Amino acid sequence: MQAIMESIFDVAYLITVLTIGILMARNSKGKKQYLLFGIMAIVLGAGDAFHLVPRVIALSTGRMQDYTAALGIGKAITSITMTIFYVMLYHVWRIRYNVKGKTGLSVAVYALAAIRTGLCLLPQNQWTSASAPLAWGVYRNIPFVILGALIIALLYKAAKHNKDESFRFMWLTIVLSFAFYIPVVLWADAMPVIGVLMIPKTLAYVWAILIGYNDMKRSENNVQYTGDFAFTC
Repeated sequence: MQAIMESIFDVAYLITVLTIGILMARNSKGKKQYLLFGIMAIVLGAGDAFHLVPRVIALSTGRMQDYTAALGIGKAITSITMTIFYVMLYHVWRIRYNVKGKTGLSVAVYALAAIRTGLCLLPQNQWTSASAPLAWGVYRNIPFVILGALIIALLYKAAKHNKDESFRFMWLTIVLSFAFYIPVVLWADAMPVIGVLMIPKTLAYVWAILIGYNDMKRSENNVQYTGDFAFTC
């Protein structure tokens, strides 16, 4: 029963995120932030598919041990695409709030993303091993957490400064995703039950995507115009 429910959840998640992403990209009508947000959702779903599709197959066959390598490679790809997700979200922030300059901030974002990606690509991660080292799970997530914290701060301050009702909880979706993700990284191997936290973590990302989609729909209905925001530090 658990395998069936998890598989249904994973498939529903992938379909939902990819569908919303495609709709946003197709219906962005020249508005860069919505086009970028749509691509961001597609990257999120496509990246997660590399891990979730093998997992669904493994669960359905009851032969999880036969898919260790596929799951590990999928996890590696997901780790990199999640990093790209946050870089793209940074650019959504820049576009939405008309942010100019701030070269140092951009360098920091890209440097953290590059370090995270580089760490993910190192063989010491042993992605295809059934007993990948916990230490490397921590190492590769240090720049990722810093990047996430930076994006949280930027989104929170900008939404508050501009009284941006549509994006007022975007920062919270990221806080929740990391709050559920970090315990899994640290303790899931020792206590597998903690892995269930990946469900609310995934729902936090769905919430983030829905925030962007709903904002686009409001913009189409002239309920909210999103082009006059400004951001100051």
